[in-house]
Amino acid sequence: MNRQKRWPRRPILLILCLFWTAVQPLAGLAQGIPTPTFPALQGEQEVLSIHAATDRPAMEPLIRDFQILNPNTRIEFVEYVTNDLFAAAFKACQDGRALGDVLLSSGVDQLVKLANDGCAGSVRSPETQTIPRWANWRDEVFGFTFEPVVFVYNRDRVPAEDVPKTHLEIADLLRLKPETYQGRVGTYDIRQSGIGYLLAFNDSQQTTTTYGRLLESLGRAHTVVRCCTGEILDEIEAGRILIGYNMLASYAYARVRAGARLGLVMPSDYTLVLSRGAMIPAGAGKAAAGTRFINYLLSGRGQTLAQQEAFFFGFAGEAPAGVEGAASIVRAGIARPIAIGPALLAVQDDERRRRFIADWSRSLIDMTAR
Repeated sequence: MNRQKRWPRRPILLILCLFWTAVQPLAGLAQGIPTPTFPALQGEQEVLSIHAATDRPAMEPLIRDFQILNPNTRIEFVEYVTNDLFAAAFKACQDGRALGDVLLSSGVDQLVKLANDGCAGSVRSPETQTIPRWANWRDEVFGFTFEPVVFVYNRDRVPAEDVPKTHLEIADLLRLKPETYQGRVGTYDIRQSGIGYLLAFNDSQQTTTTYGRLLESLGRAHTVVRCCTGEILDEIEAGRILIGYNMLASYAYARVRAGARLGLVMPSDYTLVLSRGAMIPAGAGKAAAGTRFINYLLSGRGQTLAQQEAFFFGFAGEAPAGVEGAASIVRAGIARPIAIGPALLAVQDDERRRRFIADWSRSLIDMTAR
C-alpha cells in the first residue's frame, strides 16, 4: 500500500504562526482598527479614537495640548485619505455602529453627506457658537480651520514675472509659455482625491468662463495629477513640477517654515477657503470625550495654537509672513469660504459627480494622453 508522504507538523505550524504574525497588523489596518498613538500623560481613564483625513504632523501639536488639559486620555489616531475615510464611516453608519469617536476631514462635503444621512451626533456649546455661521452646520459638522487655496511655485525655477496672481494669469501663462511649463504644473487627481474634487467643483462655481479657460490651459499644458498634496509639494521642491494649482496653504507653508524654497500666492481675483471639518459619529462610544476635543479645537486656546503651530491661518484671513497676496483676504473681500451646509450635498450627488469628473477627465487626462 502506497503511503502519501506527510510534511512534519511543527514546521507547518511554525510557518503559519509566522505568516499570521506578519499579516495581522496589515489586516488590522485594512479594517481601520486604530493603533494607540498618544499615551495618556497620567493614569489612563479613557481612550479617544480619532479617525482623520488630515496629516498627523499638523494635528499633533493640538492633540498634545489637548492632553495637557485631559491628562488621563489616551488618543488613538487613524489616518486615511478623504475618500477612504468617507467610505469607512458610511459603511459603519449603515451597519449601525460608529467609526471611532471623532471624524476629521478636509472633505467637508463628505461629512455633510454623513450628517444628512443621520450619521452625526450633535454638539452645542459656547465654543461651537463662536465660529462663523458658514463653518457650523446644524451643530453637527464644524469647521475648525481657515485654509486658503493657493498657487505654490518653486522660487528657484519660476521667475518673478511668471508668478501668477489670478486664475486668468495662470491660464495665460500656460498658454503663452508652453515650452517652459508643459508637464511642469501639478494639481489633484479629482478621480482619487475628495478634496481635489471639492476644490475643482467650487472653482467651477465662481465664473464659468474663467474655469473653462483654465481647464483648457491645464489640459494643453499636460498637467501632472496626483492623489495628494504631499506628492505635488515633493515634486515642486525637487523642481520636477514648477507650479502647483489649488494647493492647501497650510501644508505648503509648513514646508516653507522648514526651509523649503516655495512661494505661495493667494489669488487676488478670488481665493477659495476650506475649513477642515470635525464631526462626532452617531453612537460614538466616547461621545463626551469627542465633544471635549471638538470644543478644544474651536476654543481660543485651540485656535491660537492652530494658527501658530499647525495650520498657520485664522478665521480673520490674515496671511503669515512671506505669503503673497492681500494682508487679509477677508477684509479685501476676495475670500470665498466653502460654506459647510446643504449646498455641499449637491457636490456629493452621484450623477452630478460622475458628469463633472467625466468633463474634467476629457479636458485634462484625455488631452494629456494625446
